[in-house]
Amino acid sequence: MLAKTNRGRIRSDKKQNIKQNLRKLIISGSSRKGGNTYKMVRTLQDKSDWDHIDLNSFDISYYDYEHKNMEDDYIPLMRQIVKNYDTVIFATPVYWYSMSGVMKVFFDRLSDLLTIEEESGRALKGKYMGALSCSEGNNLGEQFWLPFSETAKYLGMKFTGGLHLQIKDEELNEQNISELHNFIDNINLRTETR
Repeated sequence: MLAKTNRGRIRSDKKQNIKQNLRKLIISGSSRKGGNTYKMVRTLQDKSDWDHIDLNSFDISYYDYEHKNMEDDYIPLMRQIVKNYDTVIFATPVYWYSMSGVMKVFFDRLSDLLTIEEESGRALKGKYMGALSCSEGNNLGEQFWLPFSETAKYLGMKFTGGLHLQIKDEELNEQNISELHNFIDNINLRTETR
């Protein structure tokens, strides 16, 4: 798991530095620590050995046309992500039929990669993006994945698809775990055949 140490520096719980080989990264954004998204991500990480960051561990402010937020953690974080990962998996709970607010702020800040941090934005081309969501209900429509798939397309990334888990009683069941295994296999298959 990656965590913020000082502004712009990131560390891995397993090692002091991010692994230098290109890997897969789970980026989670939820308003509830230890909730269903956390459980989903922890299970995924245990089964896959993919790295993880929690957006709540970083100081990332809203998108600003005047770029007054240049001193927050977003740009240094994105530089590290672009440098060290070839696949990014976004994990979010479903809030009002959409991604979480913290995840939406992160997505809005991708605009910085088109203006003030173009080098990092261009470096996303050819990388992979996937998405995970969870909620207690199973009424997620295909339009939920649109911000993920269209953002990937716009940035020149390859969208590997999304998986929604219906998590009841605050615990992942055997079906959830099986679906996560299939998701991991699918991501690995699609990203290793480059």
